[in-house]
Amino acid sequence: MLRVPGFLRLTAVLLAFGMLLSSAPAQAANFFQKQIYMSGANYDGNLPGCDAALDTIASRFAHKESRFWNSDLQILGFEKVRQTAFHPWAKNTIPRRFCTAVATVSDGRRHRVDYWIGEDTGFIGASWGVEWCVAGLDRNWAYNPACKMARP
Repeated sequence: MLRVPGFLRLTAVLLAFGMLLSSAPAQAANFFQKQIYMSGANYDGNLPGCDAALDTIASRFAHKESRFWNSDLQILGFEKVRQTAFHPWAKNTIPRRFCTAVATVSDGRRHRVDYWIGEDTGFIGASWGVEWCVAGLDRNWAYNPACKMARP
């Protein structure tokens, strides 16, 4: 007669139990889970103005160009900075301030910059963050066509 070691029997029982639990239908959160663990977002809508993100955009643009595109392009300055929308989507979505500006780049050309500032979208959600696109220099096509996906 074949003897099965105790740890193999225990493993088989735990495996069967795990399979039984994983086949159970999903259930909605109970009252306690809704109150504590799933409280939802708590946004204030307090975002800095469009000018607050310009230094961040310029430094990240220079870093991206030098590191990924072997280019020494830099943004020298911004003009015509203006807000295009604030919190344009449904209620209880992340508040965003959409802005546009014209950037003078070190190659002498001027490019439109579309960007948004979002609440709690910075490093580990600790503060506001910014996403941006320089028209004509979106080399990886992240916001194609022509930075349209960076606008509301």
